Amino acid sequence: MSEKNRSKGLFEFANPSRVERILSRYPDKRSATLPLLHLVQSQEGYITPVAIEVIAQLVDVHPSEIMDTLSFYTLFSTEPKGKYLLQVCQTLSCSLNGADELADHVCRKLDIQPGETTEDGKFTLMKAECLGSCDTAPVILINSDYHERLTAEKLDKLLDSLP
Repeated sequence: MSEKNRSKGLFEFANPSRVERILSRYPDKRSATLPLLHLVQSQEGYITPVAIEVIAQLVDVHPSEIMDTLSFYTLFSTEPKGKYLLQVCQTLSCSLNGADELADHVCRKLDIQPGETTEDGKFTLMKAECLGSCDTAPVILINSDYHERLTAEKLDKLLDSLP
């Protein structure tokens, strides 16, 4: 998006031809909602209120319908996240193998609570329901990379290595 439009609070897709390709795949425009939300999130890092308005216009629905979709899917965010999104699995297998202690360790180390972002914008900590790696618990997903069989020491080295 151009700086001029960003300063005016406008939203533009970085690749309009990609938007057209997405819309052309669906006879019912509303079916393009999820792919368009994914596109916005990958471009902006989160779903902005102005992007919600733009998507609603593109798929011919009221913005409240886009918000309904956003509130249902936890993978979308309406708030900025840190450069590194740390998702600690909190389901039974991971909890029994030390994930709760790892989450507490991250809270102390980074001085944040789940759902918060460090002041420098580097890390956001979230608790995840299931990361689908029960046999390698405890697991933390950092952005899109799995880190398995973690200990506090391994996690410290990993976090300290991130630029």
